[in-house]
Amino acid sequence: MDSIFKLAFSGLAIALTFVAFVPYIFSILSGATKPHVFSWVIWGTTTSIVFFAQVEAKGGIGAWPIGVSGAIAVFIAFLAFVKRSDISITKTDWVFFLSALASLPFWYLTSNPLWAVVVLTTVDLLGFGPTIRKAYDAPHQENVLFFTLFMARNVFALLALETYSLTTVLFPLSVSIACLILLIFIGYRRREVRA
Repeated sequence: MDSIFKLAFSGLAIALTFVAFVPYIFSILSGATKPHVFSWVIWGTTTSIVFFAQVEAKGGIGAWPIGVSGAIAVFIAFLAFVKRSDISITKTDWVFFLSALASLPFWYLTSNPLWAVVVLTTVDLLGFGPTIRKAYDAPHQENVLFFTLFMARNVFALLALETYSLTTVLFPLSVSIACLILLIFIGYRRREVRA
């Protein structure tokens, strides 16, 4: 019975991933949303690697939504680049990206996916930096519904995990909290800009 709930939570998390991403992608295509390309490069890279670490740590079907999200995030980075949304890339952005790639040797050298997940979660959270910087200047260019759904998706991904460990829980929990903080920040900036 427990596995039925895990499958249902994973299915719900994957459904929320598509519910969040499909309108977000159309919003990018229409020009209403202008995501920061390097945030999405970072998120696509980190999320994809975390998926493989969660699979190795026996996260089971709870890892599936993370894998789907990683693939879509890479696609959004591509769209952001093609649409020339926000392609300003700073030295700090490069540091975030290279840190994400540096997690692979950690994983290889330690033979423990936890270290990769710790590094990747840190980098992923730092990947919010360019988006927060952009949201400060242009808070109406970010899609609040997307980040709300993304936060909910991570909660359901947590509930779907077959094995709970720091390796499997750290990333989705941290991203959920980061999305909540970003949503609060965007709401604050929108009120401030309007005033």
